Amino acid sequence: MTQMTAPRLGEKVLDPAAGTGGFLTAAIDFIREMEVNTLDDEAILQKSITGWELKPVSFVLGLTNMILHDLDVPDWHYVDSLKTEYNSIGPRQQVDCILANPPFGASIADGVETNFPASFRCKESADLFIILIIQMLKPGGRCSIVLPDGCITGDGYKERIREKLLTDCNLHTIIRLPQSTFFPATVSTNLLFFEKGTPTKEIWYWEHRLPEGQKSYSKTKTIQFDEFAPLIEWWDKREENDLAWKVTVEDLKAGFDLDVRNPNRTDDEESLGSGELLVRLQHSLSLAQELASKLAQTIS
Repeated sequence: MTQMTAPRLGEKVLDPAAGTGGFLTAAIDFIREMEVNTLDDEAILQKSITGWELKPVSFVLGLTNMILHDLDVPDWHYVDSLKTEYNSIGPRQQVDCILANPPFGASIADGVETNFPASFRCKESADLFIILIIQMLKPGGRCSIVLPDGCITGDGYKERIREKLLTDCNLHTIIRLPQSTFFPATVSTNLLFFEKGTPTKEIWYWEHRLPEGQKSYSKTKTIQFDEFAPLIEWWDKREENDLAWKVTVEDLKAGFDLDVRNPNRTDDEESLGSGELLVRLQHSLSLAQELASKLAQTIS
């Protein structure tokens, strides 16, 4: 995500759900390798990295991580990002680059949703982070974010949030990850890449598949950076293939539904949206109930 977002020296980089600082340390390493050549360059970098984290243990570990990455005085804050005063965010508070993996389904502080415009208020932390991040970006600012399927589909406030994202930003790429990527969690997730300032006209999708012969990720078989080599090679010379496809905004389903399946799949494995999975589950349960009823009649 950091490599594709490509933060530059002198740009303000923020992670509003920083955890232990993984994205920010990756940004530090990326900028140092690409652009830091003098002590003055390093001084600029030292003032460019900001992290916000609410959980005490993660905050301490993240602060330690920043120090171990040679930040003399880390700009690291113990704060609830969602309590940031939405209407007070202006050019001075906005940043050039945001890297984030916000918590999914996490509880939020009572009343924190009232900090946001009425049409976007909800109790889902990841959805509120999308609105916060759009506001925090400068015009031309870039973001890469990890989001569950629940954020890219659904109606009501979820639809309004996606409409704002597609209207205010160019959502140019969505990477669809296997369900077991964040094992032991089994939530289907996506990597979204967007730039603020121009509306979205078309979206490129990339399906990240499990290594050949592997059925899922696990504690001992985690996702590896080398697996993204085909994506990195494709990134700057995009063409449709078995893993990549393009969708215009006009072709999206009603409600700006971003849960778009790979139309190029030809194997037996089918990638299903959350709605279709629910329908199939309900059908299976119905069949099981019917069989159980017949079995009970036979026994009696």
